Amino acid sequence: MLFNLDFRNIFRPVCCAILALIQSTAFGQYKYPFQNPNLPAETRITNLLSLMTIDEKVDCLGTNPTVERLGVKGTRHIEGLHGVAMGIIGNWGGKTPVPTTIFPQSIGLAETWSPELLERAASIEANEARYLFQSEKYKKGGLVVRAPNADLGRDPRWGRTEECYGEDAFFNATMVVSYIKGLQGNDPKYWETAALMKHFLANSNEDGRDSSNSVFDSRLFNEYYGYTFRKGIEVGGSKAYMASYNKVNGIPQAVNPMLKNITVDQWGQNGIICTDGGAYKLLMTAHHYYTTPEKAAAGCIKAGINQFLDNYKAGVKGALDNNLITESDIDQNLRGVFRVMIKLGQLDPPEMVPYSAIKDGPEPWLSKSHQDFARLITQKSIVLLKNTQNLLPLDKNKPGTIAVVGPRSAEVLQDWYSGTPPYSVSPLEGIKNKVGTGVNVIHTTNNLVAISMAKAADVVIVCVGNNPSGNLGWKKVDGPTEGREAVDRQSIALDSLQEEFVKKLYAVNPHIVMVLVSSFPYAINWEQEHIAAILHVTHCSQELGSALADVIFGDVDPGGKLVQTWPGSVSQLPQIMDYDIRHGRTYMYMKDKPLYPFGFGLSYTTFKYSNLRAPAKCDAKDSLSVTIDVENTGKRIGDEVVQLYVKHLGSKVERPLKELKAFKRISLEPGKKQTVQLKFAAQDLAYWNDRKNDFLVESEPVMLMAGSSSADIRETATVQIKN
Repeated sequence: MLFNLDFRNIFRPVCCAILALIQSTAFGQYKYPFQNPNLPAETRITNLLSLMTIDEKVDCLGTNPTVERLGVKGTRHIEGLHGVAMGIIGNWGGKTPVPTTIFPQSIGLAETWSPELLERAASIEANEARYLFQSEKYKKGGLVVRAPNADLGRDPRWGRTEECYGEDAFFNATMVVSYIKGLQGNDPKYWETAALMKHFLANSNEDGRDSSNSVFDSRLFNEYYGYTFRKGIEVGGSKAYMASYNKVNGIPQAVNPMLKNITVDQWGQNGIICTDGGAYKLLMTAHHYYTTPEKAAAGCIKAGINQFLDNYKAGVKGALDNNLITESDIDQNLRGVFRVMIKLGQLDPPEMVPYSAIKDGPEPWLSKSHQDFARLITQKSIVLLKNTQNLLPLDKNKPGTIAVVGPRSAEVLQDWYSGTPPYSVSPLEGIKNKVGTGVNVIHTTNNLVAISMAKAADVVIVCVGNNPSGNLGWKKVDGPTEGREAVDRQSIALDSLQEEFVKKLYAVNPHIVMVLVSSFPYAINWEQEHIAAILHVTHCSQELGSALADVIFGDVDPGGKLVQTWPGSVSQLPQIMDYDIRHGRTYMYMKDKPLYPFGFGLSYTTFKYSNLRAPAKCDAKDSLSVTIDVENTGKRIGDEVVQLYVKHLGSKVERPLKELKAFKRISLEPGKKQTVQLKFAAQDLAYWNDRKNDFLVESEPVMLMAGSSSADIRETATVQIKN
């Protein structure tokens, strides 16, 4: 047995003690060099690793890089797609759930088309995460936040559509960067929290995700699927991401060489790269890529994984014992983990870290400012899909009867990655709180009773949509139109029972406002043809009902826009496992007319576009600045999202039908005109050239198209690009 002893572990403590004695003299108040915040980060990490035992290093490959013997306090991960998840749904709060401010689902946040609002929401989330982690009352959670989701919603059947920012790579990257900046803060030295992007890469199918294979070429990788992650790293400053379950071009992402070869070596990602939950074991049980735990662990370490969300220790230790990896391999990977810990201030005296003071005073989720902002961002997320005869806005003081009905009318549902809000306002409550004393609001969720109520009402507000958390347990949903993590939707139609219910309401009272409370696009063709007014809002916001009532009764103009193409039927979509979007997927390549186009959303007022001004020529190294006049030609204040698309007129390779390159949300008083500037780098017109292994801007004419949606172009101009 003596010959099996690891002599490194016998002599290391003795050597460390001698080294500590020397260092205590050399560095004064700091026992070890790694504790000295004035030293370079890499020097500190080298010292820390030299002091750690191999068992401590293996322990730090989990999600808690704490080394108690050396006084190193690491931080765990938390979920946080639209607010800190420390609640009941998903059991993220464990045995002691804590409420937090909850915003609309990510897809709803995106429908604001406001990077500024997303950054502010993420900043509020970071503040609450710090408070929970540091306050004596709670000491809960962590500072590595698993957000944002940088995956692209290329198909509305994807069960996790609710987590993403839509289908467009440029738009998503803009929102991803904003959310990262909000989470990490603006201090020049420290982060408030660390943004860990999910899920790298091309993981937009749930059925069979643990072994499925996403196949596409290098152009689509660089221009589409990888684009959001690259911008999140290079522009947003994220130094953490999660590898996805699936294969990409035949290789499971947890061991794909692109983790190191591209994200680290080319993009500069030098922090945390973690597996998804259970992905290590799936390399053997689902992918059948390795035959032993030791080989699977070694594959992960060699690929660059430095945090496992799995029971990994036996496999890693076995890989060490069998010389499949070395201690220096683990050291190299752990450097990324401790870089993140240093940025979070975990190795520094608290008085040096400005965010360490976020621990005293009342709970931030109870503050009026956080609650008011939740209402504001929910207002801005609401999309008006239809409004014939100006049924909306309703008059909150006009005497009469309003029937509020439907399965989503008296609840605020949370999804799997939600926290639990301190309170929530349902559509019914929001409407009741809004109307004057002469308005009679009646309500039921019983379909039969609702029909009778509709007959007696002046207006019917019917709330329908999906259930994001489900009632049947993991990997189970209530029907083919439902989806969630691990389950894709089989249908994009509205649930048949709900649609039949809406039809029966319409038969007795055509004055209907349909509120679609949903995580996904729906092919609501009958409703679009018959229902007078349709609004879309996503789930989860604690202020859902208040914001919805603000819009329904006209205190707020609906200015949200869709961030996905809403097809008229599933027949307009390629097979879900076809990852080549050129085959008719997204607004960029879809040739059929959709039900609602990307970027679509109506207002209670109207806007006139005029006088698009652009340079005749632009050098490939310069930026392109475009201005356009937008005038509110209606009688109400309103919000508009001015969108700028491009079409390549002389490209030598296949390009999209059109591509979004800039956008800006504005608010205008009636009769007012604003000159809107939209600017982007000519480099953003490049395509990925395999021969050069780089982006290439072509010399060609490019059409600039400004409008209210991808299908509503108001003004065009042509610019000659010179390379």
